[in-house]
Amino acid sequence: MDIKSIVEKTETVAGRTFDYFIQVLIVISIITFSIETLPNLDVTTKRYLDTAEAVIVSIFLIEYILRLYVSDRKIKYIFSFYGLIDFLAIVPFLISSGIDLRSLRIFRLLRLFRLLKLIRYNKAIRRFSRAFVIAKEEIVLFGVVTIMLLYLSAVGIYYFESSTQPEAFKSIFHSLWWAVATLTTVGYGDVYPITIGGRIFTFIILMIGLGIVAVPAGLLASALSKARLEEEES
Repeated sequence: MDIKSIVEKTETVAGRTFDYFIQVLIVISIITFSIETLPNLDVTTKRYLDTAEAVIVSIFLIEYILRLYVSDRKIKYIFSFYGLIDFLAIVPFLISSGIDLRSLRIFRLLRLFRLLKLIRYNKAIRRFSRAFVIAKEEIVLFGVVTIMLLYLSAVGIYYFESSTQPEAFKSIFHSLWWAVATLTTVGYGDVYPITIGGRIFTFIILMIGLGIVAVPAGLLASALSKARLEEEES
């Protein structure tokens, strides 16, 4: 049995075993990464976690090299979705930086769809991709309008509240946090208006915010329906 049938094929016992082994390592690496964020870890636990990370990354590195070696189109694999995710699984260990990308390893679990032959989920993923293509122009337009509304909301609340709450609304940039929380209807409550004009303005922004939340869902639902219809027709 050659290496290619083990690394790329899931029809054989060896291929499935290899893929399941990698998936288990991914789950373990995600768990160990999460444990590392716990406060007050003792030195022994940290040493065990560092050792586990080194072993897992070494296996990921070997796997990446093997996949690159057996790939018929190496450049295409390197820049493919799975190729980039495979690379990001090992690059945090190889390059010291302030950004820890290990959490991105969870995307490697998407290989389970191929491994378990969940064809209906593959069709669903294709429908989502098609839906985004169908609604691309509307989504882009909506995104631009949303950014404009965020800015105008920040400007409006700044003029209403900056004189009475100079610390919370000291500039338009500081007011953007309130604009985001209000337009998305999250409303954390840490910054809120106290003037009559500011409260009326907030009510108007909240009403607009309901549409901000509902419109993308409607666009995507409509596009998904159209994508499903196209699939059934084809």
